[in-house]
Amino acid sequence: MRPWIAAALRVTGALAAAAVLAAGGWYGYDALASRPIAAVRFTGDTARVGAVELERLASGIRGRVWREVSLADVREAARRLPWVREGSVRRVFPATIEIAVEAHQALARWDDTHLVSVRGEVFAAETDEALPRFSGPEGAAAEMAAAWPRIDRAAAGLGSPVTELRLSERRAWQARLASGLAIELGRGDVEARLARFAAAWPLVAAEAGDATHADLRYPNGFALRGGAAQERRTAPKGRRA
Repeated sequence: MRPWIAAALRVTGALAAAAVLAAGGWYGYDALASRPIAAVRFTGDTARVGAVELERLASGIRGRVWREVSLADVREAARRLPWVREGSVRRVFPATIEIAVEAHQALARWDDTHLVSVRGEVFAAETDEALPRFSGPEGAAAEMAAAWPRIDRAAAGLGSPVTELRLSERRAWQARLASGLAIELGRGDVEARLARFAAAWPLVAAEAGDATHADLRYPNGFALRGGAAQERRTAPKGRRA
C-alpha cells in the first residue's frame, strides 16, 4: 500500500472515531439534560426563611428537566424570598439542585413592612422580635445601623432601652426610650453627649425622673422638660448644637 493511502486511511479512521466520540458525548449530555430534577436541597440560614417559602420554591423546580431550568433564574427566585440576603445555586448530578441561602440579621424596624439589617440594608419581612424603630431620610438606614451600637451602648446607664432612633434631613439625631423620654441629641458627637447624660442621670432621676424631654444640645449640660422637671438645666445656657 502506498504511504499516502495509508496516511489517508489513518486520518479517515481518526475522524470517524472522533465523530463517534462526539456523538456519544452529545448523547450523554442530552440524556442528562433530559433527566427530571428529583430533589432540591437547601443549605445555610434556612430556619429564618421558613419551610413554607422554601417548599414553594422547591415545588416549582422538582420534576422539571435540566434543560428547562436556568440556575440564574433559580438564584433570583431564592433572593426574592423573605429574609434572604443572598443565594447561590449549583447542580449536583445526577438529579439534585442545591440552593445555599444567606439570611438577613434584623437590627431594627424601618416602617410597617420593612426591617433594617445589621449591614444597614432595608428589606421586606415580618418579625415578632422586639426591635428598635429607625426612621430617617431615604438612604439613611446604613448610617443609622452603623451608629446604633455606639448609641445603644452610651444609653445603657439610663435604665431604659432605646426604642426609637430618628435622623432628620439635617442629620440631627433624636432617641426615645422605653420609658417615654424623648432625647434631642443634635449633630456631631452624639455618643459622647448621650454618655455624659447617662452618667448624670442617676443624680437627677430622683427629682426629674418623670421628665418627658431631654435636650442634650448644650455644650456643657442638658435641659429637662415635662413632668416635675418642667425646665431644669444642669449648666448655664449656651448655644445648642
